[in-house]
Amino acid sequence: MATDSYREFRQAIEGPEERIDLGRAALTISLADYPELDVAKYLGRIDELAIQVSQRSGADADIFRSIAALNYVLFREQGFGGNREDYYDPKNSFLNEVLERKRGLPITLSILYMEVGQRIGITIEGVGFPGHFLVKTNSEGDEIVIDPFNSGDVKSHEELQIMLDQIYSGKVRLHRELLAALPKKQILKRVLGNLKAIYGRADELAKLIAVLDRLIILDPASVENLRDRGMLYRRLDCYGQAKDDFETYLRLAPDAKDTGKAAAGDRTQRERVANSQTAEGDADGDLVGLPRIHTVTRPGPGLYAFVDHQDTATCRVFLRARADHPRTARGPAVRDRT
Repeated sequence: MATDSYREFRQAIEGPEERIDLGRAALTISLADYPELDVAKYLGRIDELAIQVSQRSGADADIFRSIAALNYVLFREQGFGGNREDYYDPKNSFLNEVLERKRGLPITLSILYMEVGQRIGITIEGVGFPGHFLVKTNSEGDEIVIDPFNSGDVKSHEELQIMLDQIYSGKVRLHRELLAALPKKQILKRVLGNLKAIYGRADELAKLIAVLDRLIILDPASVENLRDRGMLYRRLDCYGQAKDDFETYLRLAPDAKDTGKAAAGDRTQRERVANSQTAEGDADGDLVGLPRIHTVTRPGPGLYAFVDHQDTATCRVFLRARADHPRTARGPAVRDRT
């Protein structure tokens, strides 16, 4: 029986906003790269940090003392901070690695900050500020904007405007919408969006498809991600999967500017699937009606399974092989891009 490799991720994002455990959901993002990850162990690490903060702040701490204790424990005692030296290392996007290495991106450090804050009774929300993720909390109606990437600095409106000016050359003024709280699923989308960009630049196709899978689980109507996954499946010669994604994309976005290109891709995938389905078997002993799997010996460990692109489960065997051994695990129709 087939197993759902995204079961933990699906479970973590189920239900209404208030029931989503952001820390657990962020850790399940890591499972594609760290399949043996002990999620409970790292949630326990966050619990331990919260205990240290509580001990420092005291039982009757107000919001300002709590923030001071949170900043002291995370950034002075524990040494968490932004990874400026290797900003685009994918490990910066994995919460388990942030907890191990104490380095991360603005968004992953913000998730940690939010989760520790929640455990000590502070409501801290994520803010998708342009170019730099922040968090905010509230004191008697006044918003306090905090930058976990920079040791928990509290940002004034003047400093936020300077940050905007650095991006937009003075053309955008600070307004309330830029400081709106992001729902947890949107925060997870941004984490995955960072990984999508990183793996896309590195041309790590198997890892990129795993990221796109989770983005589509978060938002099944995400036409951009459906289109992008279809294009990747086509590059990998997984024609059946490409066809499904292109058809869904065309149905959800019939007026998109690139629907002509997608439709042409869909027709190509239909033709290839139809052609492959006419095969009656060959010298390798393929049986009619079963997914065709070709095994080839490559230099390096083991025997790799390559598929003829009709069945999702067998296609993913190929994708897993590429992820495990990217220099040796290649299907016969996939060009060497390493």
